[in-house]
Amino acid sequence: MPDLALEDVKVLDLTQHIAGPYCTKLLADYGADVIKVERPGVGDSTRGMGPFPGDVPHLERSGIFLHLNTNKRGITLDLKTQAAANVIKELAAGVDILVENFRPGTMERFGLGYDDLHEVNPSLVMTSISNFGQTGPYRDFRSAEIMVYGMGGEMYSTGLDEREPLKLGVNVHLYQGGGVAAVATMGALFASRLQGVGQHVDVSLMETQIGSIDRRMSMLLTYQYTGDVLGRSPLGTSGYPNGVYPCADGYFQITGSRNYFPRAVRMMGSPEFLEDPKWHEPEAQSDPELQEEFEPMFLMWTLEQSKYEAWHTAQESRVLSAPLNTMEDLAHDPEFLRRGAFTRINHPEAGPLDYPGRPFIMSESPWSIRRPAPLLGQHNGEVFSGLGYCTDDLARLRALGTI
Repeated sequence: MPDLALEDVKVLDLTQHIAGPYCTKLLADYGADVIKVERPGVGDSTRGMGPFPGDVPHLERSGIFLHLNTNKRGITLDLKTQAAANVIKELAAGVDILVENFRPGTMERFGLGYDDLHEVNPSLVMTSISNFGQTGPYRDFRSAEIMVYGMGGEMYSTGLDEREPLKLGVNVHLYQGGGVAAVATMGALFASRLQGVGQHVDVSLMETQIGSIDRRMSMLLTYQYTGDVLGRSPLGTSGYPNGVYPCADGYFQITGSRNYFPRAVRMMGSPEFLEDPKWHEPEAQSDPELQEEFEPMFLMWTLEQSKYEAWHTAQESRVLSAPLNTMEDLAHDPEFLRRGAFTRINHPEAGPLDYPGRPFIMSESPWSIRRPAPLLGQHNGEVFSGLGYCTDDLARLRALGTI
C-alpha cells in the first residue's frame, strides 16, 4: 500500500469546536499523527452538540465531534495548571505542528505562547486560529457566523432586494477557515523543513471570509475599480426560467435564462407557444410581463415530473440544472457512493455510522481511516508513557485534576 502523504508529520491539537478541529482533521485523515488535547471530564465543546444517534445526547456520540476528530489520538489536560503546561512543552518538543484556537493572549497566559514553545522546539509551526487575528483592535472581540457573514460583505448582496439581507449556510465560515488554516499550516511546514525555520501562523476567520471567492472577491474588485456597491437583485432581473421550481416530488433548480433560453425551450419539448418570436427578442428576458406569462406554463412542465426526471431532461439539452437533494437523497446518491464520498466507521460507543469521506483524492497517497474519533482521554496512558510517565505519575496527575 502506498505511504500516506503526511505519515511522518506529528501534530499537537489544542483546538475545539469546528474550525480548529477541521484543520487538524484534514491533516490526520491524510496520515499525520494528531494528538488531541481536551478538558478533563468535559472535552471538546462539540461533544455536547448534536446530532446524536437516536437523538439521545451522549458525550461520546456527537456526530459533529465524531466527524471532526477521526484518526486522532485523544488525551485530557487542564491547561490552566502548571503541570499541564509542562506536559504541553514536552509534547511540543517532539512534534512538527501545534494548532490552537483560543482567544488571542490565552496561550501566553498559559505560559505556552509561540516564544515559549519556540525555545523548546525552534522548528515548530504553531498555527493560531481566531475570530479576527492575533493583533489589531478587533482581536479580542467575540464572534458568530452571522456576524462574520455580515462584516465580510457578502450578506449585503444576499436576499430579496426589497427585504433585509439574509445569511446563508450554518457554519460555512468555520469550515472554510479550518481549510485555509490547514493549507497555511502545510505551507509553513514546508518552510520549516526546507529552510529550518519555525514560525507562527496567524489565521483570522474574518479575513478568510473577506478574501474568499463567495462573490466577495468580484464585489470587492468592483468597488475598488469603480466605487460601485452591488446590492441585492430584485426578483425577475435574472431572466427565466431561473431559480428553484417545485416538481412532483420535491424541487428542481435551473439556470435556463438569457443565452440558455433556447436550450430551455428544447428541454420543454419545443412547445408551440414558445415558437412566437416575442420570446426570442433580445429584450424579452428583461420583460416582467413575459416572465409572468411564462412562469405558470413552466410550472406545469416541472410539476408533471420528478426532480430527477426534470434534471436528466435538462442535462440532455445542456441546461444548467440540479435536483434539490434532501440529506437522505445525498446519502444514497449512486454516483457519490461509487466514488467513495462516504465511509463507514465503527465507533466503540456510537457504533457503525456513515461519515462524509475525503475532500480530494491523491492517486499515490491515499486517504484512510485508521481509527475513529477518540473517547475522552482514551490515549492518556499511551501518550504519557511515551513521555516517560509511569502509572503512579498518571494517578497523581489525575488526583490533581490535571488529566
